[in-house]
Amino acid sequence: MSVATITETTQYLTFKLDEEIFALDVAKVREILEYTSVTRVPQTLDFMRGVINLRGSVVPVIDMRLKFGMTATEQTVNTCIIVAEVDRGDETILLGALADSVQEVDEMEPGQIEAAPQIGTRLNIDFIKGMGKKDGNFVMILDIDKVFTDNELETVKDDTV
Repeated sequence: MSVATITETTQYLTFKLDEEIFALDVAKVREILEYTSVTRVPQTLDFMRGVINLRGSVVPVIDMRLKFGMTATEQTVNTCIIVAEVDRGDETILLGALADSVQEVDEMEPGQIEAAPQIGTRLNIDFIKGMGKKDGNFVMILDIDKVFTDNELETVKDDTV
């Protein structure tokens, strides 16, 4: 979904990674959990922190900071896991996204959202729906369905089975 397809006011869950603010469509968020112990799975992708037990289901936990090329998330009292639904064709995968903190749920109108800047041809930014503006700051609105490649999702799924 590109900015051109955002035609109505949408609610977004905002969260911080390092000093940057990101957002997910609340329709994709299943729940927000306090940081809990994560069981490490050997020989997984660098950004996969491990798995958690969510009411009997195994849910992979991804360190979003590592996924986006930042330093690893440090556990603090604000660290949380955003459980989100990632659609892949006819399948929905639950993922836990590790975040430094959750901010709030904000409504953004289409006029508050601009297209993501084009930064060369080698950098894939298809996972950014747009750049929202809130209180003079930019909010990177993520398309969670495009943050992970098919190969990454297959690896994560295989590691949790």
